[in-house]
Amino acid sequence: MTNIASVLKLKISRVARKEVRSEAADLQKQLKRTSGGAPVKARVSETLDAATPRQFSATRLAAHRSKLGLPATAYGKHVGMSGAAIYLWEQGKSRPSAEQLQRLVGVCSLGKRAALEETGR
Repeated sequence: MTNIASVLKLKISRVARKEVRSEAADLQKQLKRTSGGAPVKARVSETLDAATPRQFSATRLAAHRSKLGLPATAYGKHVGMSGAAIYLWEQGKSRPSAEQLQRLVGVCSLGKRAALEETGR
C-alpha cells in the first residue's frame, strides 16, 4: 500500500506543472499580441544586458570555436586571452572570470564571416 503523503505529493506536482504550462501559454499569447509581430527571441535577447548572469560551458565554448573555424589563439584574441587559456577553458581545467565571461558573450554573438574578417583570414 502506498503512503498517502507520497500520493499527495505526486498529485500536487502534477497540478503545479499543469498550472505552469497554462500560465506559460497565456504569457506567450500575450507576448505575441503586444510584440506586434516581431520575433519573440529577438525581443528577449534585446532585453538581456551585461548584468544578466551567464553560465559557462566548456563543451559549448569548444563547439562555438570549431563552428567558427578559428584556432584557439585567434579565438583568444577576440576574448583578450591567450590560446592556452582557451584550451584550459575548453578542457574544463579552469574557468573564465566574470569579466572574461562577458567578453565571451560578445564573441558568441559573432558569426563565422565576422570572426574571420576580424582575424584577417
